[in-house]
Amino acid sequence: MSIKESAYILRLPFIRNNYEECAKEARLKDMSFEDFLEELLKNEVELRTRNSIKTRIRRAKFPYQMILQDYQREHLSIEIRQKIHELETLEFIDNKQNIILIGNPGTGKTALSIALGTEACQQGKKVLFVSIPTLLIELKEAMNQNQITMYKRKFESYDLIILDELGYCTFDQERGEILFNLLSSRNEKGAMIITSNLTFDRWNEVFKDQVLTGAIIDRLAYMSYLIDMSGDSYRTLATKNWNTKNGSTTNQ
Repeated sequence: MSIKESAYILRLPFIRNNYEECAKEARLKDMSFEDFLEELLKNEVELRTRNSIKTRIRRAKFPYQMILQDYQREHLSIEIRQKIHELETLEFIDNKQNIILIGNPGTGKTALSIALGTEACQQGKKVLFVSIPTLLIELKEAMNQNQITMYKRKFESYDLIILDELGYCTFDQERGEILFNLLSSRNEKGAMIITSNLTFDRWNEVFKDQVLTGAIIDRLAYMSYLIDMSGDSYRTLATKNWNTKNGSTTNQ
């Protein structure tokens, strides 16, 4: 059996595709067998790590790409920037804490959640991004197929869940209770990031039940990071910065 065939069976794509070139380079550098093997395996591990990160990011289902280095925060207050700097360590995931991002549409809530989620993927965490409307559809389908227990188990398996757009649609009592039960089973078992265009005092507009609303806020807000991002639109600022960078004279 050839080296290529063996590498294929062992699922070692870098070695399979590059061992001949690496062997030539090793001979030219007069490398020892141990050094050659170490270099070969190092490259294999690096390739596998990169591919694993790509897979985690793909499975997270982010709506678009955003990384922390590209996230614009100049428009935010010093206090919020300090909080973001603290969150970048991802300790909130290890501590199973929640982040609640509140603010008007376009203030960068979703972008920040994606940037933190992407960083988590790069650090080996299992992440899921889902909008609240999509989550409710999936929950309803799981209930209709008698698979709600399986869905909850899957939901709890993630290191980080990002729930986007709480407040863009209202729930009847049944859906509100379904969401409450799901979040309650998840709470303190894994970290969540929740974005909302509504402050807590307006969440009753979504859930239509004062008692249920209070219970949800109580569960989610306990030991969580609450960040109010209201202010200038993130999209407007990003456009202005792009125009400045590219020398555009378009009026804003």
